[in-house]
Amino acid sequence: MIETLTATPTTAPRRLLRELFDAAVRRALPQQVIAAHLPQPPDPARGRTVVIGAGKAGGAMAAAVDALWPAGAPLSGLVVTRYGHVPPAYAARPGRIEVVEAAHPVPDEAGRRAAERIAALVRGLGPDDLVLCLVSGGGSALLSLPAPGLTLQDKQAVNQALLRSGAAIDEMNTVRKHLSAVKGGRLGAACAPARVLTLLISDVPGDAPEVIASGPTVPDRSTCADALAICRRHGIALPPAAEAGLASGAFETPKPGDARFAGHEVRMIATPQDSLEAAAEAARRHGIEAHVLSDEIEGESREVGKVHAALARAVARRGQPFARPCVLLSGGETTVTVGSRGGRGGRATEFLLGCAIALQGEPGVHVLAADTDGIDGVEDNAGALVGPDTLARAAALGLKATDFLDRHDAYSFFAALGDLVTTGPTFTNVNDFRAVLVA
Repeated sequence: MIETLTATPTTAPRRLLRELFDAAVRRALPQQVIAAHLPQPPDPARGRTVVIGAGKAGGAMAAAVDALWPAGAPLSGLVVTRYGHVPPAYAARPGRIEVVEAAHPVPDEAGRRAAERIAALVRGLGPDDLVLCLVSGGGSALLSLPAPGLTLQDKQAVNQALLRSGAAIDEMNTVRKHLSAVKGGRLGAACAPARVLTLLISDVPGDAPEVIASGPTVPDRSTCADALAICRRHGIALPPAAEAGLASGAFETPKPGDARFAGHEVRMIATPQDSLEAAAEAARRHGIEAHVLSDEIEGESREVGKVHAALARAVARRGQPFARPCVLLSGGETTVTVGSRGGRGGRATEFLLGCAIALQGEPGVHVLAADTDGIDGVEDNAGALVGPDTLARAAALGLKATDFLDRHDAYSFFAALGDLVTTGPTFTNVNDFRAVLVA
C-alpha cells in the first residue's frame, strides 16, 4: 500500500482515507453494537416493554432492537429521527416500534408532536414494566417539547441563535434542556417506577450521558443559572417567558440523587473513540501507522484545521512527532461561528478549508473530514477531501480560498472542485471524523 501511495499520489490516498471513514462509521452502526446490551424481556404476564428514543441513529436503533427482540415478547414504542434517516428496509416494512421523522437542527411541529406522544407513552407505567430508551446525537432538536409557558417558536428562535453563536455542544444543550418539558432527565423521571435502560450512541466530547441529546432520561447537574449565564456570554436574546423561567429557577431539571432514577441503567454502545480506533486498525492493515490524537477536540473549525495542518507539516518536514507515512485521526465537535455572513457549509468543510489554506499545498499531505451521520451541517455532503493540489486547482478555476472561508461557504468551494464526500444518511452519529494522511 505504501508503494501505491507513492506511485499514484492523487488517487490512492483518497481511496485510503475514504476506507478509514467507512470503517469508523461501520463500527458505530446500531446493528453492529446493540445486541450485547439488550436485557431480558420482562415477564409478559406482569410487565411490558416500551421503547422510546430520539436521534439521528434512532431509526436504525429501533430497527436493530425490533430485529433482535424475541418474536413472542411484547414490544411497542415510538422513536423520532431526522427526516430521511429511517433505514430503507424498516421504512418499507415497519416493525413493532413506530419511527417518525422530524427536523434537525432546528425543531419543527413534527418533533414537538413526537415528543408529546413519547411523554404520554411512559405515563402510568408500573415497577414490572421496562422502558428501553434509544438515544443518539440530534435528539435535542428532534425531541422538542417546550417547557410550560414557552412555544415552539420560542424554542426555534433560541436554537437558531445558539447554532450561530459558536457555543460548544455542552453549552447549547445546557440551555436546551432547561427550556424543555422532556429533556434534562424529565422524561426519565416520568417513567418512574418502571425500570429504565438507556442505550447511548455518543456524539459529544467526553461521552457525558447528560449532554448526549440533552440527556432526556438521566439526571442533570447543570442549573438554570448555568443556562442563563451561557445565554449572557454568547449574546443569546431570550423570549420573556424563557428569561423568567431561568431567572426564577422554575425551569430547574431533576438532579442526581432523585429517587425517581433509582434502578435506572445507562449503557454506552458506541463512541467516537471506538470509531477512531476502528479507523486506526484499518490503516494499520495497509501497513500505515495510525495515531489517534483525541476524540474530544473542540473549538472553531477553521482554527482546528490550522492546528492539524501545523502538525502534518511537522511530520512531513521533520518526522516529528511521528514518522511518515502515517495517519493522524481525531474526533470531537468543532463549531462554526457564522454571525451575519452565513454561506453554505458545515464543520467538516470549514475545517478542511482552514486546513488547506494553512497547508499551502504541502507535498504528500491528504486530508478527509466528514460528519459520521453523513450530513455536514444542513447540506447533502458528509464532508470533503483536501490534497496537495487543492489550492492550485482552485486558483485555476478563479477561486480564492480565503474569500470562501470569510463567508463560511466551504461547501461551494469543494463542490466546484468535485471534492465533496457524499454518502447520504449513515444511520448512526459519533460526530466529527478527521483523518490526515502524511504519505
